[in-house]
Amino acid sequence: MNDTLTLNNGVQLPTIGFGVFQSEPEETTTAVQTALAAGYRHIDTAAGYGNEREVGEAVRRSGLDREEVVLETKVWVSDYGFDETRHAFDTSAAKLGVDVIDVLILHQPMPQHFERTVDAYRALESLLAEGRVRAIGVSNFMPHHLAALAERTEVVPALNQVELHPYFTQRAVQEANAERGILTQAWSPIGGITFYPGWGEGRRSVLEDETIGRLADEHGVTPAQLMLRWHVQQGRSAIPKSTNPARIAQNLDISGFVLSDDELRAIDALDRGVRGGPDPDEVDPSTWDVTIPDA
Repeated sequence: MNDTLTLNNGVQLPTIGFGVFQSEPEETTTAVQTALAAGYRHIDTAAGYGNEREVGEAVRRSGLDREEVVLETKVWVSDYGFDETRHAFDTSAAKLGVDVIDVLILHQPMPQHFERTVDAYRALESLLAEGRVRAIGVSNFMPHHLAALAERTEVVPALNQVELHPYFTQRAVQEANAERGILTQAWSPIGGITFYPGWGEGRRSVLEDETIGRLADEHGVTPAQLMLRWHVQQGRSAIPKSTNPARIAQNLDISGFVLSDDELRAIDALDRGVRGGPDPDEVDPSTWDVTIPDA
């Protein structure tokens, strides 16, 4: 499936991207090469993941032209601030081995230090104006974070990447994004991340849900394929992650079936309102032990 979505500045984004969160550097290059060979053309990484260099290496080894692959990465909070964020761009671009980053976003709203967040976003605006990035955005921003950012910046984020799956649909965030012309992009789109460091222990994976399993069986697809189709039909970008070659291919193969309105509503109704990751209002990510080395 190679459908695309159009961001609010006209940039085309493949609907299904490939994620590398929690992928060890030594396995990232192989996984990304496998994804590119399977047809993915959008790779999502982050400075905080520690594998940007391996993502860039996989793109080079793929033999694809640079323009064929959308590279998305995130600035970590330790690099928030105007000058610091511009330096973070240089670091990420060097690790990825590119001159232009397609999509550059802020990793957390960090409301405890929002002045730094605003300065970081202004740095993204400057990089966009200079043509060093093609689109800018945010991640894990709730509606009130988006409103506070809009009051002090000029460019509407192209996308907001948030935890979103059938057990946690974040309807208010989706509505706030839509009202502002911001694309909703789902991380953990199949709810498979049941252990996020420090959060989510003991929670049940959506992959094991009875309703999801029944609908998947009726369509002759995997639970993951069913959930990714749910995202796509509702107009979202989704970033599934796997290092298994068969599942990597399956997660992109979702064009052979269509969910009815009733089926979409049945999946929507599974929402439990419980995060698998940290609440961006309650946790100060600047206290996390994450250091971003220079390139």
